[in-house]
Amino acid sequence: MTRDERARPERRCKGPSSRSLLLHLNYESVPMASVTYIDDSGSEIIDPPKTEVLDVTELADDPVPHSPKPNVVVSSSVRELLECPVCLTAMYPPIHQCSNGHTLCSGCKPRVHNRCPTCRHELGNIRCLALEKVAASLELPCKYQNFGCLGIYPYYCKLKHESQCQYRPYSCPYAGSECTVAGDIPYLVNHLKDDHKVDMHNGCTFNHRYVKSNPHEVENATWMLTVFSCFGQYFCLHFEAFQLGMSPVYIAFLRFMGDDLEAKNYSYSLEVGGTGRKMIWQGVPRSIRDSHRKVRDSYDGLIIQRNMALFFSGGERKELKLRVTGRIWKEQ
Repeated sequence: MTRDERARPERRCKGPSSRSLLLHLNYESVPMASVTYIDDSGSEIIDPPKTEVLDVTELADDPVPHSPKPNVVVSSSVRELLECPVCLTAMYPPIHQCSNGHTLCSGCKPRVHNRCPTCRHELGNIRCLALEKVAASLELPCKYQNFGCLGIYPYYCKLKHESQCQYRPYSCPYAGSECTVAGDIPYLVNHLKDDHKVDMHNGCTFNHRYVKSNPHEVENATWMLTVFSCFGQYFCLHFEAFQLGMSPVYIAFLRFMGDDLEAKNYSYSLEVGGTGRKMIWQGVPRSIRDSHRKVRDSYDGLIIQRNMALFFSGGERKELKLRVTGRIWKEQ
């Protein structure tokens, strides 16, 4: 043993737990990239720590996509170190530790009332910078790899990418219930047809009639959804009644079952009328990435005041009979 080796004592966190961390970790020995670690946290993306040794802020803000890389497995022991023992999701700076070296994420620290969930010792304000540096050395696959994303991303860029990943699943566009189903477009089309019994139509033109026996009962509970298949894509036609301030109104709008960038390749028109009058709306379908409520509350569609709708219906204005026609076309 050399003199330098004798003079350099080994520094360890206290405690024998498997979650304790050696502070003299050799970061070059940590393998890069992973195909198995998935972070399902909905937490806010936090910039990595700024220290004299580490600065990955530029990585977190780098808009350039990272190229797919060969998959390399990160050992389970490293993944375990980066997993919060309370919420069981990936930890991001600041990562806290107790005097025995047990770690937990900043989101769970207030929930445990300043007591380590592993050894029950007082937590204090000790920050585990070593583990934060380990995380900065890792590159992991997108959690949506099963949906087709092949990218490998630095640990601190992963959440930001996943919040914008084009392969992330879509939420069910059905507005009549709080449906939590999510998936790709073919899966959602079958879900709408089989579970919500939504009408499916082929073609780029439509002619629909909406009838309501008591139009004076306008509540946020009247939804109608029809799905159209054309140009090899799927479109959702929504029609509903709701209160706009103190005024009861009806609204019709179209949503595209795909991403916003692709939705801009299409346009649509809606027309409603009667007794020699008509109203026409023309617009661009909104992506189902935007929630039904967001589109409705932005009034991005054909809006018909109740009095005008009853005028179009004719008769004694006691029954709503609206005929909405329209078409969808692809921009050149």
